[in-house]
Amino acid sequence: MNNIVIKAENLGKNYVIGHQVERGGYTALRDVLMQNAKTLWNKTKDLAKGKPIIQGDTLEEVWALKDVSFEIKRGEAVGIIGRNGAGKSTLLKILSRITEPTEGRVTIKGRVASLLEVGTGFHPELTGRENIYLNGTILGMTRAEIKRKFDEIVAFAEIEKYLDTPVKRYSSGMYVRLAFAVAAHLEPEILVVDEVLAVGDAAFQKKCLGKMEDVRKEGRTVLFVSHNMGAIEQLTRKSLLLKSGSTQCFGKTVDVVRHYLQTSGVDSKVRYEVLNTHRRVMGNQSARFIELHFLKSSPVFNLGEDIRFVACVRANENLEIIRFSMTIYSVSGAPIGSCFGPPCYQMQSGEECEFEITLPNPQLAPGSYCCGLAVGKGDNTTGYVNFDVVHDILYFDIRQEEGVDGTLASWGQGWGHIIFPELKQMVLV
Repeated sequence: MNNIVIKAENLGKNYVIGHQVERGGYTALRDVLMQNAKTLWNKTKDLAKGKPIIQGDTLEEVWALKDVSFEIKRGEAVGIIGRNGAGKSTLLKILSRITEPTEGRVTIKGRVASLLEVGTGFHPELTGRENIYLNGTILGMTRAEIKRKFDEIVAFAEIEKYLDTPVKRYSSGMYVRLAFAVAAHLEPEILVVDEVLAVGDAAFQKKCLGKMEDVRKEGRTVLFVSHNMGAIEQLTRKSLLLKSGSTQCFGKTVDVVRHYLQTSGVDSKVRYEVLNTHRRVMGNQSARFIELHFLKSSPVFNLGEDIRFVACVRANENLEIIRFSMTIYSVSGAPIGSCFGPPCYQMQSGEECEFEITLPNPQLAPGSYCCGLAVGKGDNTTGYVNFDVVHDILYFDIRQEEGVDGTLASWGQGWGHIIFPELKQMVLV
């Protein structure tokens, strides 16, 4: 228990919201004034009785969190994931002591620094310099401690030029730079970071992830909320998945992320109807994918097994030649690699054809993947023209069979997604 810094027991947070009943027809000004006077009188009576004052004609109770329990140890970096509205921000506000839970309790050992919203804890009329001292004081730091860290904070935030400018003139990105720099450098025992890092540019996000990793290595605790599964997997080893305010699972990040992705509308299946699905990239529509399906009953492949599927394509004009290409992505969205097929087949306008496509002996490590598939013509020399492109399809898993010898007996997530050929070595005499 001495090593546990955060312990949540059956946390619940309840909100009462109001709904305005829509009234049809014409309403006279006299009726509006009478209704407002009646509403004001009712609110005054409710206030006198201690009842909540709610706008609207009907009330509804909403549990933003319900029966959430977990324990986090000192020095752990924990990801908190889930869809919008799952209760992530509400949980962080409770852990940051911004709001009280309706039921349950949470025990926290140590000073908490939170970065929940752009500009949280900043006074817009004060300069960046003044807000560093203000924020540090809110976190419980002495002036001497803040002064000792001041130069590091300014250098990390990269806002020296605007240090004496009121922060109300800062962009959202500058806000985040300064807020994160203060929260991370004033040595809190627990650092809580919400999705606000998405406001920063890519270089700053990488810098922040590096700093959070340093904080974890120093023996402090990090709670990180993000929709970027790649960042969650990079920084954390344990994650909490929330769904509709309740705990769905809590454990190893790789397992929790896989469960989340497989239950969030991108689950693995065998057949994909794609004729009318949304296209992120639009080709010239000379041909269009109709359906894709794997050539096995389950989208699970063994190490080195050929990945085979069928693509049904409809031509919208006469095509002398077509060519397929495919990109494989990790479930976090990072591209792993691409490949092109040879030029093939003639198609007539209105013709539908099924093509069996094989990716032979892919050297993919155990894990979960998905594909993007294109049909078009040309190559790198003549220029490639896309007829149609579909993404987020053909989700599949690479499974490691029992009895695989050598170093592949237990593949580490940090080793990457590609298994390279065996190293060649020789003794130099």
